[in-house]
Amino acid sequence: MAIILAVMPRSLFAQQASEIPVWLRSHVGEGEGQIAEVVLQRARSLYRQKLSDGSVRNQCYLAMDATRPNDLSNGRLGHRFYVICEASHSFRAVPAGHGSGLDLPGVGDFGNGRQCARNFGNATGSDLTAGGAYVTGETKTSFKGYYRASGARKAVLTRSFVQFDGEGETANARAREIGGHATVKLSGMCLLKDSSSPYANRDGYVPLGTLVDYSGGRSNGCTSWSPSDASQIIALVRNNPTTLYIYPDAADVRGVARAVLAGRPPSSSGLYWNASCLREIRAPKFWSDDQLGPMIARYKEEHPAPPPRPIPICREQ
Repeated sequence: MAIILAVMPRSLFAQQASEIPVWLRSHVGEGEGQIAEVVLQRARSLYRQKLSDGSVRNQCYLAMDATRPNDLSNGRLGHRFYVICEASHSFRAVPAGHGSGLDLPGVGDFGNGRQCARNFGNATGSDLTAGGAYVTGETKTSFKGYYRASGARKAVLTRSFVQFDGEGETANARAREIGGHATVKLSGMCLLKDSSSPYANRDGYVPLGTLVDYSGGRSNGCTSWSPSDASQIIALVRNNPTTLYIYPDAADVRGVARAVLAGRPPSSSGLYWNASCLREIRAPKFWSDDQLGPMIARYKEEHPAPPPRPIPICREQ
């Protein structure tokens, strides 16, 4: 497939890239589990471009619409991350978290709620989602600690992280450590004596905590999936890169903000934003690295983080 695309005349390639197959068009729309047409068109265009230049060979590509709601309340999550495999006529929509942003007292609130994201950006240290073009990179798996499973049994938590490599305004994704991972972590950590563990430190202790699944929550700017969805997505891209297009990019955010300020619905200018989230946030904002980065750096310099507290020894062994 990649070889055929490479020799295809450019005009024909562009024409076919814009034509959404009939089976896929049934998934296009703004309802739950559907993908907005502009998001799909950009994701398909990026994928076909990278297929054509040999950057990817994966039979599937990824997309995300970060203008859609995340937490729908009552335990329901919005399906806004898409795994599309055109060769096998496969389309999946799954939940995914967005960047939490920051609230810096005395500087400004650049944070996002659980349901809808208002603030976007590529500023270093901002914990914000930056929309645009990415290619998945290497996968790293790290040990997080142990947690109590059934009864007294302990289980190991390891978490895989897929690095994203961006271009243009997302080119600093690697420096920002932006990627994808499962929505699991350990809280309430203590050190348990277990010299037999391969993860034990030099004193024979391992970290032990409580397993937390924060699906429906937010992240530090990365894309986060439920553990079951993450395992499937990570298996799909491990050692087999593909493209990811995250909507909206900076121009989309700024265009919609201008339309709202002028009192016009974005659709009147050919712009897209999820209607329910736009009602909640009123107008989105994009924070560039040049704009917000120095503010974050100055705040951290003036408000240094306290030294890390040592992890206590577990009371119960």
